[in-house]
Amino acid sequence: MAGHSGFTIATEGSITTPKGFRAGGVYCGIKKVQRYDLGAIVCDVPADAAGVFTTNVVVAAPLTVTKESLARSGQLQAVLVNSGNSNACTGEQGDRDARDMRAKFAEALGVPEHYVGVTSTGVIGVPMPMEKLYRGIPELRTKLSTEGGDDFCQAIMTTDLVQKSICVTLTVDGKTVSVAGAAKGSGMIHPNMATMLGFITTDAKLEPGCLQMLLSNATDVTFNMITVDGDTSTNDMVVAMASGLAGNAPLGPNHPDWEAFAAAFRHVAETLAKEIARDGEGATKLIEVNVVGASTDYDARAIAKTIVGSNLVKSAVYGSDANWGRIIAAAGRAGVPMNPNTVDIRLGDIPVLKGSAPVPFDEPAAKEYLDGNEVTIHVDLHGGAGRATAWGCDLTYDYVKINASYRT
Repeated sequence: MAGHSGFTIATEGSITTPKGFRAGGVYCGIKKVQRYDLGAIVCDVPADAAGVFTTNVVVAAPLTVTKESLARSGQLQAVLVNSGNSNACTGEQGDRDARDMRAKFAEALGVPEHYVGVTSTGVIGVPMPMEKLYRGIPELRTKLSTEGGDDFCQAIMTTDLVQKSICVTLTVDGKTVSVAGAAKGSGMIHPNMATMLGFITTDAKLEPGCLQMLLSNATDVTFNMITVDGDTSTNDMVVAMASGLAGNAPLGPNHPDWEAFAAAFRHVAETLAKEIARDGEGATKLIEVNVVGASTDYDARAIAKTIVGSNLVKSAVYGSDANWGRIIAAAGRAGVPMNPNTVDIRLGDIPVLKGSAPVPFDEPAAKEYLDGNEVTIHVDLHGGAGRATAWGCDLTYDYVKINASYRT
């Protein structure tokens, strides 16, 4: 276990570490290759729940169904996920299929339908093979366990190369509280939610409304600050569930342990967001852009996201080219105010621009730094107290190869 301020990373933890949660995954035939494609997280009790969803005006049917479930009571007891088919742009049949998924899983678990959320990821515009799902759901129910976190992570992957999972623990009111997360995402990733699915579980007890506030605030500075390719998906969703079984007094902003719990929650979200960026389709490097000195945090976020999302910046990082001109040019087109005459830029610890004037630097040393698998770009605008961090990845030949044949 590694310690952080107020919380500890549980190296052996998973989405099922918080008390009351089980998970699992099975192969039911949606994917062309025999790899898990149906998974679920289930709670032993109705859990307080919160969600954030894609900002794309084209919204996949499962998200509409999950929003309906959340609106009923603000609680969920299960989330069913399939990969290989997004059930997006599938018309009225897609709506019926999403509701049937919810109904069949609720029936299998013996819980009310509105305690079940559903979501899907994969190819757009293809009808969901419901008979395969109907066969897979009973098998999945038998696979749910406290050891099923890895199987669930496998079941939600599409072009992902690695599983994305994190768990932290902390003490609240003398009780051990866990916060865990799992996510998928590799392509069609852009700020304001992306082709990513995120799931956060905790056994903490929270005051009414606090979980949604916490999730929305964390999303703004984590999941909404990543980009791979500038495309916002139809299926993006992050759902948080709190079982309340840890035995603590309800957490809220006035609780003495609130800040520590909020920091742990943000750490889970940030870790998952960075892992999605790191695993971008074809990516070889994680790019982090830190912007300080902006007029406001909003302006800093806009500039950081524009830099990390620039195809020219991403290509330069892939080629280990210290082309700072692309960085300042991206900052200038972010659509927010900045003084073009006071900008400092560093690549790692290497200054390349000072007061918007070039700084002589060691090109071989800069190339050696950019050859690494993590690249940090620091931008100081000297214009205020606003700051933000965004994450992305380099743009490679393999990204084009992967997406040129995604359906085949």
